[in-house]
Amino acid sequence: MALNRDFIGRTFPPSQPYEVSRVKIREFADAIGDQNPVYRDQEAAKAAGHPDVIAPPTFPIVVSLVDNGLADPELGLDYAMVVHGEQRFEYTRPLRAGDVIVCTATVTEIRSIGKNEKLVLETEIRTVEGELVCKSYNTIVERGV
Repeated sequence: MALNRDFIGRTFPPSQPYEVSRVKIREFADAIGDQNPVYRDQEAAKAAGHPDVIAPPTFPIVVSLVDNGLADPELGLDYAMVVHGEQRFEYTRPLRAGDVIVCTATVTEIRSIGKNEKLVLETEIRTVEGELVCKSYNTIVERGV
């Protein structure tokens, strides 16, 4: 069954606040195998011009796909048939330890490609004070619809 086109343009409520911690940044850097000291050492981060350790550029994936509305049964997305198509980020500034962020996702595109359905989700990652830190663009494909 095709995805519900009524979801195009729908913005979902903001996620619960998420505190970006040094521990989570280090764990993520370990998971992706990146030994950059600005992700682990506060003094190295300060020497690079940051107030604290910063997160690797792909870190927002940890929070951008939570509470994003894709689980809404009215959308009709079958997670068993989903493959990840693309992910990219546009930054205003790096995420850093101590940031408390929320994510607000909007479905910007749904279209058929052969027997597949393509869905594009744009997510704004902001501090709880409202500062835009980055935008995430996530393309998923539901196979064999």
